[in-house]
Amino acid sequence: MIETIEQLEALYGTPKAPSTRKVADRMVPVYRRWIMASRFCVLTTVGPEGSDGSPRGDDSPVVTEIDDRTLAMPDWRGNNRIDSLRNIVRDPRVSLMFMVPGSTNVVRINGNAKVTADPDMLTRFERDGAHPRSVIVIGITQVYFQCARAIMRARLWTAGDESDGLPSPGDILKEMTSGEVGGADFDLEWPARAEKSLW
Repeated sequence: MIETIEQLEALYGTPKAPSTRKVADRMVPVYRRWIMASRFCVLTTVGPEGSDGSPRGDDSPVVTEIDDRTLAMPDWRGNNRIDSLRNIVRDPRVSLMFMVPGSTNVVRINGNAKVTADPDMLTRFERDGAHPRSVIVIGITQVYFQCARAIMRARLWTAGDESDGLPSPGDILKEMTSGEVGGADFDLEWPARAEKSLW
């Protein structure tokens, strides 16, 4: 069992210059182009109950740049568990991993966040008369791209649809609730219900 940083460093050695020199502390032009092309990211937060990873997506850039050290992400309609928001209110540390279909690169932002329901901020993200309930405002401390090997190994964008035969949300709910919720009817109704309430 590895129990100390010294043991880890002895095992892995010292990172090479590209791994450390790629880090920025703000939205520089090359990272701005990349992040503004991303409609999907994973938001990671941490709180007293543990960590949370939440997928975030939009039909345009998933975040908006307020200034070169600040991003804003609308909290669009979801499952109302608000795990990420609960965590941010109690512990502002966040990480975001931005992905673009077809690219093996992932760009990460580390920083500190807060949640706001300021009316002017909510109005900024209006879609067809709908507004997010809140907006996550992220202060950037680090921006850098990840090693591409994980996505290359997984063939994430090149393997095609591999979802055939996987349990559906209805299947999962039916099993988890002993048949009280879910099943085939849930799966049949879900796409239309979701499409009506994306925002």
